[in-house]
Amino acid sequence: MNECLENECATRSFASRLAGYLENIQLITLSGDLGAGKTTLVRELLRSLGHEGRVKSPTFTLVEPYKINNRPVYHFDLYRLADPDELEYLGFADYMEECALCLIEWPERAVGMLPEADLMVSLYHLALGRQLNVRAGTPAGEDVCQFLDRSRFDASFTM
Repeated sequence: MNECLENECATRSFASRLAGYLENIQLITLSGDLGAGKTTLVRELLRSLGHEGRVKSPTFTLVEPYKINNRPVYHFDLYRLADPDELEYLGFADYMEECALCLIEWPERAVGMLPEADLMVSLYHLALGRQLNVRAGTPAGEDVCQFLDRSRFDASFTM
């Protein structure tokens, strides 16, 4: 799925839409240009899932944990990861518990250490706005992509 996001408001709107389809999703990776809106998307996603507190960027801590509606959610920012093996030292496998949702920015810093993502989101700068690409890596991710396409079509049809 591809979509042009005109501004930050459009990024937040997409995140809100995505939040409605994550029940069977465990791993979402977010790649793309520095400053393209990955953390903005995660912040709105967490809020849309029901988080009411502050959403900190895990740039220096590498991971920020949340508990939303009794589901563990972990927001990773691997930008400062020097070596993919560092994920093992962080105990990454423990974060991938059965019902947890893991949101990972800069997954390319952990090549070969991550399981297949349900959804792979990428954001890139355009002259005006951002280009959003969402790809599925699992059957659950494929379902979400279909729901997102349908919801986008339904929203444009009712306007």
